[in-house]
Amino acid sequence: MKRALTCIICPRGCSLTVNTDGEKTTVSGNGCPKGEKYGIEECTHPTRTITSIVRVENRENVMVSVKTASPIPKEDIFAVMEIIRNTSVKAPVKIGDTILTNVFGTNIIATKDIL
Repeated sequence: MKRALTCIICPRGCSLTVNTDGEKTTVSGNGCPKGEKYGIEECTHPTRTITSIVRVENRENVMVSVKTASPIPKEDIFAVMEIIRNTSVKAPVKIGDTILTNVFGTNIIATKDIL
């Protein structure tokens, strides 16, 4: 199977061609080894960093922005979002605070201060 991608690892935006033939995956068009790694991972096991918001219980109409500490498998996005949607925290919250631990192998962390 042949697939065309644009590498998003750096600003160059190399046009990649990823060819999967059985268990062998090859990448062409990459300007660096990071592009090759990106192309292989995107076609064999894509991951994404999730960003969202969590309700702050003791503040009226306030939400804190959060993200996954590391990328998660793309197929787990909706399950992670359901967990985040059902979560709330109490202020104060600092950037980098862990909001949820071990959610599909990563933590959900705050990306904003709520004092």
